[in-house]
Amino acid sequence: MTTASGFFAIVGRPNVGKSTLVNALVGTKVAITSSRPQTTRNTIRGVLTLNDPQRQYVFIDTPGLHKPKNSLGERLNKLVYGSLGEVDAALFVIDATKKIGPGDRLIADRLKASSVPVLVVVNKIDIAKPDQVIDQLRVAGEWDFHAYVPVSALKEKGTEPIIEELTSLLTDGPLFFPEDMVTDQPDQLWAAELVREKFLRRLREELPHSLAVVVEEIETRPNGVVAVSATVYVERKSQKGIVIGKGGTLLRDVGTETRGELERLFGARVFLDLRVKVEADWQRRDSSLDRMGF
Repeated sequence: MTTASGFFAIVGRPNVGKSTLVNALVGTKVAITSSRPQTTRNTIRGVLTLNDPQRQYVFIDTPGLHKPKNSLGERLNKLVYGSLGEVDAALFVIDATKKIGPGDRLIADRLKASSVPVLVVVNKIDIAKPDQVIDQLRVAGEWDFHAYVPVSALKEKGTEPIIEELTSLLTDGPLFFPEDMVTDQPDQLWAAELVREKFLRRLREELPHSLAVVVEEIETRPNGVVAVSATVYVERKSQKGIVIGKGGTLLRDVGTETRGELERLFGARVFLDLRVKVEADWQRRDSSLDRMGF
């Protein structure tokens, strides 16, 4: 049987729904989501494999492109631009509810310079008015990219046309991942991301950007319990108390919710050890970023 595959970068400004789109395309959760900008801090690959004929689509979820304010922001932007040189096409996601602005146009210019085929995905049509969607398609149409597809990633509507458009861009050859694999994320990274997702949904103001999670160890004990040891880093002492919560309630709630997802992931009971430490100005210190895996 002839097989084909392709790599596709998902790019766009922060909070346009890139991770939600990747989850919808793959058909299961492979990337964390939240309403916070810059939720994604790594390039995450989601894999969709279809049969008759056998073909594989590898979606690379990237951080939102933005004007960097620190070393972390600079590194995240480099991740995005670096991914464009390694893909067969890019999915440029824009928000149907917000007018196309300078940030979108800057990304469009970079995509044109990259010479890769581009599919413009107009997302959030479930909450946008029809005239907003039409206006976005009209303005984005001036870029003259490969294709334009309106979707609701949250409702998983409109993803079929994306797959149809990408099929023509696949390259004949072997599959890069096993048929049953939906992501290549190591368990430690995925566990850390799940913990951070739970905090993002509960924290306010700037604290989410000052929070990082590192899983030091995942060990299966003789009794079958999977022990996960993780450290939650913040930048100031005042933030440590907020993350822990009054009487430890926030840390406990995050741990309970994360443990449930991890038990479904590992198919076993999970013991989750969460600790909170202060790492002053870690977003601005290259040594801290290196140690945390950015």
